[in-house]
Amino acid sequence: MSFAILLAVLGSAFLHALWNALIKSGASRLSAMVVLSIGEVPIGLAVAALRPLPAPEVWKWVLMAGCAHFFYKFFLTYAYERGDLSRVYPIARGTAPLVVGLAGTFLLNDRLTLHEYAGITVLGIGILLMAQGIFANGENRKLLPFALGSACATATYTMLDGTGARVAGDAIAYVAWVFVADGTFFTTGMLLYKGLGVLPRTAKPWVTGMIAAAASYGAYGVSVWAMTRAPIAVVAAVRETSILFAVLIGWIVFGEAMTRGKAFAACIIVAGVILTRL
Repeated sequence: MSFAILLAVLGSAFLHALWNALIKSGASRLSAMVVLSIGEVPIGLAVAALRPLPAPEVWKWVLMAGCAHFFYKFFLTYAYERGDLSRVYPIARGTAPLVVGLAGTFLLNDRLTLHEYAGITVLGIGILLMAQGIFANGENRKLLPFALGSACATATYTMLDGTGARVAGDAIAYVAWVFVADGTFFTTGMLLYKGLGVLPRTAKPWVTGMIAAAASYGAYGVSVWAMTRAPIAVVAAVRETSILFAVLIGWIVFGEAMTRGKAFAACIIVAGVILTRL
């Protein structure tokens, strides 16, 4: 992975932490996620209108990725209903690079070096250490199955999108259509599940949700583009440094505790990133 791609993925990581914080800040996490999903559709269509239409073989990847993103959002939303940003986010994101790295060996064409595997492993350990407070501090353990479900969905859409973008040959157009599918699936599903009452009645949640949608597109567009230029598992691992940004946002904005355990885990995460760059 080149230095320029590394910087791009780190920028993507910040945007990812930002939109998660915006979702967490809402009074209703589900309503905020629905607004974000609604916002994804026009953003995706606007970008797609400027790009050539994908080839027929690309659409199956778009639809599969849209389904995987649906489950990612669903599990993540209900996890945030039950825990802090600095706890849910590490668990939800922490196991994904390990799953991608192991599964990618068998399902993808990427061949990683020993130090890249070491970096992915260390990075995953650091993120899981960041999440250990759920047990040590007696926090709500009901968030755990939802956060782990989100992690599995993350690993799934990472491999689908990385491969789909390569098949498409145009990461920008591919991500645009995935956003259209993702936003449509989640909005429709939640309206059928919860009814129109899930839609906010005031302007502020709509503004926040639309900003989150734009940050989400920027974050994932850059990430998927990077997957077409570097090994998918390494991009996925470096992108998980978004946990550092999420913890800082949780500490500064939401007043969540900054413990020694979190600081130690942050150092482990940085070490993992360095290993992927050796």
